[in-house]
Amino acid sequence: MKAIDLTGTTGVIFGVANHRSLAWAIAEQLGQAGARLAFSYQGERLKENVAKLAAQVPDSIVFECDVTDDEAMARGFAEVGAAFGHLDYLVHSVAFARKEDLEGAFRDTTRDGYRMALEISAYSLLPMARLATPLMAGRNGSILALTYLASQRVVPNYNVMGSAKAALEHSVRQLAFELGSMGIRVNAISAGAINTLSARGISGFTSMLSEARDKSPLGRNVTAEEVGKAAIFLLSDLGSGVTGETLHVDAGYHIMGV
Repeated sequence: MKAIDLTGTTGVIFGVANHRSLAWAIAEQLGQAGARLAFSYQGERLKENVAKLAAQVPDSIVFECDVTDDEAMARGFAEVGAAFGHLDYLVHSVAFARKEDLEGAFRDTTRDGYRMALEISAYSLLPMARLATPLMAGRNGSILALTYLASQRVVPNYNVMGSAKAALEHSVRQLAFELGSMGIRVNAISAGAINTLSARGISGFTSMLSEARDKSPLGRNVTAEEVGKAAIFLLSDLGSGVTGETLHVDAGYHIMGV
């Protein structure tokens, strides 16, 4: 017997890169509960990976979408709407910064690099929410974004991505306020250090893992599966009274002072 039955519901997942992605961990939990899912990919390089993973979720679809292109976003949501007819969940797990802007001094971040990081990692949530809202009408939809502690604390080498995550968390609160009257909830998960493709792009990530393990109250790192389980709570009716929240899934690391 399923712990929660999401049969008849639908979701769209942005940000699956491979089987270690937090977006995929969330998709796995949704799929196992019976949700039908749509997966975005950008470019032919990622298409094969995403399609192989999507094939593990019955009746799923994949679609190409560049989140910096408004027309591509509109086409993507139109494709989802045509296939599903409605939408219950939106997962935003999209983040990008240039490698050179994740190294060295934060003050050396270029104007274009700063703009790119915030456009892709934070601004993209806004057009997604705008395009998802009509498909969520009358369904008490739920939107979830993925963030990180560097939005509130200094994490060496995270640099401009910390600025982007801070902007993303504000967007979550603002959207929660605006969409609440429509019955749509908007939340974020601040996941602990997990060995994902994007995390490995941060210089010193191995040290971040050991630091989190050694200093968190639970004395260990969290898993992608645990993030997926928390996502099910926030996305489904289990979290019906929660909106505008950033839920830390990090073994308690964020509460520690020293």
